[in-house]
Amino acid sequence: MKDWPQEVKELSSLIRNLRGDSPEVMKAFGNMAAAATAAKALDTKTKELIALGIAVAIRCDDCIAFHVKAALQNGASREEVIETLGMAIYMGAGPSVMYATHALDAFTQFAAVSAQPAANVP
Repeated sequence: MKDWPQEVKELSSLIRNLRGDSPEVMKAFGNMAAAATAAKALDTKTKELIALGIAVAIRCDDCIAFHVKAALQNGASREEVIETLGMAIYMGAGPSVMYATHALDAFTQFAAVSAQPAANVP
């Protein structure tokens, strides 16, 4: 399986490069992300869980990595992630089962990292 915290580190570096090469597009994307995840009728944790479910259903490992990390940072529990994965499996059928295992592995790894001293958190 992947090292999900390391995956986020590497992807973040690549995204920074893209941001430098295409600043207007990436600024607009960042603004859209901020608007979409802002707590309103739904809190940010719920929105990240929705994003995680979509990431599993569309089979985007990179999305899984970022949304698992964000869901955990916004207080998502293992039980909430499991229920989210259940909905993704329901909506995405067999292939979503396989990607749900990726998301659960990512959650386990990020939870272990967040339990370490702050200096070691990516």
